[in-house]
Amino acid sequence: MTLSALIIDDEQLARDELKYLLDSVGGVDVVAQGTNGIEAVELIGEHRPDLVFLDVQMPGLDGFAVIQRLMERNRKLAAAGKETEPLPQIVFATAYDQYAVRAFDVNAVDYLLKPFDRARVEQAVERVRRRIPAGAANGAGTAADKPIESQLDALLRLLKGPQGAARTGQPAKLIVQAQSRLLLVDQAEICYAAIDEGVIRVVTQTFEGHSKCRTLEELLELLDAAVFWRAHRGFVVNINHIREVVPWFKSSYQLRMNDKRQTEIPVSRAQTKRLRELFNL
Repeated sequence: MTLSALIIDDEQLARDELKYLLDSVGGVDVVAQGTNGIEAVELIGEHRPDLVFLDVQMPGLDGFAVIQRLMERNRKLAAAGKETEPLPQIVFATAYDQYAVRAFDVNAVDYLLKPFDRARVEQAVERVRRRIPAGAANGAGTAADKPIESQLDALLRLLKGPQGAARTGQPAKLIVQAQSRLLLVDQAEICYAAIDEGVIRVVTQTFEGHSKCRTLEELLELLDAAVFWRAHRGFVVNINHIREVVPWFKSSYQLRMNDKRQTEIPVSRAQTKRLRELFNL
């Protein structure tokens, strides 16, 4: 029985190493690879794999947030009376300490420690294979869906507890596409983001690019709420990059940012009170 699999990791060397080991183990068909959590959600929906090797720490969405998205998507489908999507087996790739790894193991979600070891990769594949009923691999059945879902639910509950709190915050870096390049950008470097005709433009002091997020709400989920503020329905600003608050007509304001163009961003009427609170106006 050949298992279909995805490899999701933001490190090219880690993806290459794992692909090489899986090829040597045999019985696993790597149908696609991704570099971040957003791609992970899209690829899982597209390929419906039996197995996903998922990096824990990634820009955009971390491994835990990917699981949350998958669970939320199925809950929405169920609430709408639609057929839910079969959830894959998840094997975490992590550099976390043994205490955290044991927590994953208790919840029946397997793990691989970096750097990868061939014997451990083979063990993880066999463990996943035993959990998938005969004939259910490669999308042929859904008998294992409920056990998988309960496993992932248990993991999410664990991660929301005190021991998981430090690992579930927003990622320090985001992926920004600039022409054909995918750049890792520190959140602190982002001056503002703006949406225009469904495309989100991300601006720093040195360059600008585009986010793969579809909405500003989705982008805000990834950003530090203590620093990023939605000043207007079309703009999210980093309050640490506001250069000047410019009084405007009818008691409104504009924000002059410290990017190269010193972009002026309007503050909506609904957010004027928040602006006054931020800067004691």
